[in-house]
Amino acid sequence: MNTIVEKDKQFVWHPYTQQATVSDHICIVRGKDALLYDSNGKAYIDVVSSWWVNLHGHSHPHIAQKVFEQALTLEHVIFAGFTHEPAVSLAERLLKYLPENQSKIFYSDNGSTAVEVALKMAIQYWQNKGEYRKKIIAFEHAYHGDTFGAMSVSGRSAFTKPFDSFLFEVEKIAVPFAGQEEISYAQMQSVLDGDIENQIAAFIYEPLVMGTAGMKMYAPEALDKLMGACKEKNILCIADEVMTGFGRTSRFFASDHMSHKPDLVCLSKGLTGGTLPMGITACTEEIYQAFYSKEASKTFFHGHSFTANPMGCASALASLDLMEQEHTFKNINRISGMHKKFVLDIKDDIHVLEARSFGTILAVELRDTDGSSYFSKNRELIYNHFLSRGIIGRPLGNIVYAIPPYCITDEQLECFYEACRDLLFLLKKNI
Repeated sequence: MNTIVEKDKQFVWHPYTQQATVSDHICIVRGKDALLYDSNGKAYIDVVSSWWVNLHGHSHPHIAQKVFEQALTLEHVIFAGFTHEPAVSLAERLLKYLPENQSKIFYSDNGSTAVEVALKMAIQYWQNKGEYRKKIIAFEHAYHGDTFGAMSVSGRSAFTKPFDSFLFEVEKIAVPFAGQEEISYAQMQSVLDGDIENQIAAFIYEPLVMGTAGMKMYAPEALDKLMGACKEKNILCIADEVMTGFGRTSRFFASDHMSHKPDLVCLSKGLTGGTLPMGITACTEEIYQAFYSKEASKTFFHGHSFTANPMGCASALASLDLMEQEHTFKNINRISGMHKKFVLDIKDDIHVLEARSFGTILAVELRDTDGSSYFSKNRELIYNHFLSRGIIGRPLGNIVYAIPPYCITDEQLECFYEACRDLLFLLKKNI
């Protein structure tokens, strides 16, 4: 047994893992493009971008070089009372791609925290204006992170159950999936009409693709209508673009698909190309001005030791360099086209409840006697099936998905598709 694996079992506690039942963790020693290599030299195709963060491939030389150069110049500096060029440059460049109403960039360290910051900004925004709004509208079955505010606006599930009694009140509405658009809109209108005392501060949503809920997808027009209803009532809109940002839905941001624009945007994951942890919450000038005051009590009292870490900023700037290259969106369109073709190929299979894709995100929802559940009895079978074929696919229960780095080759994608077909054949044999 690999010494690292032995020591891992002795010293390390892994996320989302039942340590008592898990098999030995695979020791990855290096990565290149869409491949990861274990300590035995076996290669794995990383179709999940290592939890959806990797945009351009592992160990990208351009990003590595920029991080190296920054480390030799300035590795970190306190971001209260001080600033530095990478943070300013990144904010300036990002605002050119974010919705045009966005004005300021607030740095944090991960996706959950970017959401936490947005919620705190939204609530304090109203307090600074003399209105004490404390309610948030969110979708049923949403997932926004694992900190307490982020859990509060997420769906109640195994992820939140031990903490449910500690979470704040949230108005939940149905997600406007195909066929449910009018139900969702009616529920939104009911919540808004019932807000006689103006208690609602914001509406938070995962735009167009709900990740941990099972890569569930819905139409831009439906979200636009919900946002419009909120805008009419002067309620802030928070776009959680932690997963959908940076080309995942075929546009730079998922918010680009809608005519209404969010007041706050949460970013992480692909922000640094998957190289270093970093979170960002962007906001409008109107929100920023509510905090801009000679009154110390109106200050936004939130921060992190590694806020605007220069090496993280350098990584994000290098990732933006790559996003701006012509071949990146050619690859995004290539992957999107291949996904659509594959969906048409398998959608009528008896074991497929639904096959769907949006941009570079593909999901195949398998029929399951347990329903669509994170604890599907088929989860381990599916996971091991792909692993045995040299593919890292971490199924969401009975839902197989791919959200690959943009450098993945046609041949590597076809390996994944073929493994999906083999899985369906295996399920047929087990009937």
